[in-house]
Amino acid sequence: MNALPEGIHRFLEQVGWAGSHIEPLPGDASFRRYFRLRGEPGEAMLMYAPPPEEDPEPFLDVARWLTDKGLRAPAILAEDRAQGWVLSEDFGDWRVREWLDEHPAEETAIYERAIDTLVALHHEQPGPFPPYDMAVYLREAVLLPEWYCPAMGLTVDQPGYLKSWELALSPLLARQHPGVTVLRDYHAENIMLPPDGSQGLIDFQDALIGHPAYDLVSLLQDARREVAPDLERRMLDRYFAALDADPQFEADYAVLGAQRNAKIVGIFTRLAKRDGKPRYLSLIPRVWEAMERDLKHPALAPVADWFDANIPQAIRDAHGGEIA
Repeated sequence: MNALPEGIHRFLEQVGWAGSHIEPLPGDASFRRYFRLRGEPGEAMLMYAPPPEEDPEPFLDVARWLTDKGLRAPAILAEDRAQGWVLSEDFGDWRVREWLDEHPAEETAIYERAIDTLVALHHEQPGPFPPYDMAVYLREAVLLPEWYCPAMGLTVDQPGYLKSWELALSPLLARQHPGVTVLRDYHAENIMLPPDGSQGLIDFQDALIGHPAYDLVSLLQDARREVAPDLERRMLDRYFAALDADPQFEADYAVLGAQRNAKIVGIFTRLAKRDGKPRYLSLIPRVWEAMERDLKHPALAPVADWFDANIPQAIRDAHGGEIA
């Protein structure tokens, strides 16, 4: 993966960035690759989303929709959708996670601004994106029994698992309409802090139309950064003060918290077992702990009953246990 992708110099020549210094950057949990360019036109970010594994079109479409709504997505400078190239504005090196490692006193202020971004997003009519429907919720949640349970040597009742989630999610779906644009990975590693003092959005290409609680869960039950329960509470209260939330919003927040955390446990296990990326396993205990808190909500009684019957208490007490 250290070699530059074929066609990179041809693309840069076509868009006026020939001769730029190309600095490969660490990737994410996908086939996408990222490069920082420094050249005569300035600095920019180059994403390579190689087909057929990746498709840059959703990223481009969501970026332009967000920009049109006054939200801080990176400006698109050039593109070749067919070959998977996207040249965009460079937000710099600072993500919220690393910035707060260095400046912990700014935590509350930065999270308040992140909440305000969601308030602004949720004031908008939902974008032209697919729905976050029952099929998607279940496809995500089932990653836990599909990947995590076999990795732990557990034989579980998968049909019962799906049924329990249908029971928990059905009331939420009835309240979800008309929905909001859900970025789906809105957390401390995907919120940038550009030099202009704004907060920049990245990794939003999988946007769907769903429940406003989902991105709140993504931000406040972050798999990659510890968010203290009191900060989570204060940020939820800030959101509620800005928007008229449904009386059942807290129940929906817990349901989507458990759903997202179950999905992440499955994804992190899959990344380790299938894709050779074991570093994600160290994050599972934090995710599991948040999921256990969510499961205590009465709205998740069917799912909690399934966990009681299928996941040994010793594993749960160890926040997911240790995957070999």
